[in-house]
Amino acid sequence: MWDIQKGYELAKEIYQEIGIDIDRAIEICDQMPLSIHCWQGDDCTGFESKSGGLTGGIQATGNYPYKARNFEELASDLAQAFSYVPGEKKVNLHAFYLDDKKADRNEIEPQHFDRWIEWANKQSIGMDFNGTFFSHPLSKDSTLSSSDETVRRFWIEHAVRVRKIAAYMAEKTGKTTVNNIWIPDGSKEVPVDTLSPRKRLAESLDEILAVKYDSVVDCVESKLFGIGSEAYVVGSHEFYMGYVLSRNNALLTLDTGHFHPTEAVSSKISPLLLFVPGLLLHLSRPIRWDSDHVVSFDEETRNIMGELVRLNVLDRVHMALDYFDASINRVMALAIGARNARKALLEALLTPVGRLIELEAKGDRSTSLALTEEWKAMPFSLVWDYYCARKGVPVGTGWIEDAKEYEQQTMRKREQNERIL
Repeated sequence: MWDIQKGYELAKEIYQEIGIDIDRAIEICDQMPLSIHCWQGDDCTGFESKSGGLTGGIQATGNYPYKARNFEELASDLAQAFSYVPGEKKVNLHAFYLDDKKADRNEIEPQHFDRWIEWANKQSIGMDFNGTFFSHPLSKDSTLSSSDETVRRFWIEHAVRVRKIAAYMAEKTGKTTVNNIWIPDGSKEVPVDTLSPRKRLAESLDEILAVKYDSVVDCVESKLFGIGSEAYVVGSHEFYMGYVLSRNNALLTLDTGHFHPTEAVSSKISPLLLFVPGLLLHLSRPIRWDSDHVVSFDEETRNIMGELVRLNVLDRVHMALDYFDASINRVMALAIGARNARKALLEALLTPVGRLIELEAKGDRSTSLALTEEWKAMPFSLVWDYYCARKGVPVGTGWIEDAKEYEQQTMRKREQNERIL
């Protein structure tokens, strides 16, 4: 292994020439919580039933073996993935990962998540939460926007209980819990009455969010379309943007895969933060549509992080991963996406923002552009490797063989157990 300390010292000297304190950049990057989603570990199956299929316009494609089947396996996989990722982390749960499989969605209680809370505390991490409004007999047509009052009441009760559980998680971990609301309601064809479902959804949200929990950050998430809701989605971006602006009781969630392919989430951050107190960002990598591929160190991920740093709004934003790829090793999928998200943030923090703003204010766009382009060739990898080493996380490709060893020694036994059963 090359001398990481020497690489760091060289990078520090180079970055100092353009006024960048890499130690400060590492400190800020390290303290920014990244919420890592549990559902990559089991293809968004949950613990309620092994027979039910994934619904709600969602698909997990691929048949890679060894997916987690229970709490013990999923917690083990998450801990392994977390060991490859530097920085402050949280675990992000959906409601159907409850420990007690017998409780229906409108009956879940805080104690159903005690094992997760105990595990999170052992990991010294926070927790985030999501209501699960899909893969259930009563989610077949619609949920919070349903015209069937019995169905709508069922899902309102679920959401109310989810928020109570989120507050319980915050109390037990001592860290704020972000609670996100996403529903799959929509239709394959455009309905004649597009307004009534949205009125019912707004009324449902008003009731759900009526009680304020100081330790819970509530968020609402839109979607462009899903399988079975290609033509009409009740909870569209415009709906939730209007709801958040008019109610001031929740933050807006922006998922990188929930917009038209020609739209960029990075371009939405600045105008929205003029009017909303904060945002939840769901990071994934859409291919053609909302296919939720593993987060890459790509242009849009880097643009999002760059925008957050340039605007100096990291304290107004929550960041979470949201993807599930069943075609590759699931622990590696978690680690790849999380490392790339953290990597993109660190790179953005090494940008000479102050100098660029100063040049732009003077009208010297030529120098600003030149400096921006030269910055792209800066020795960022030396800083990233030093950061990982300092946090006790594998450097470079060092984690890959370890993850493959974990697959052979731990995950592979699941297939053997299936054959025995």
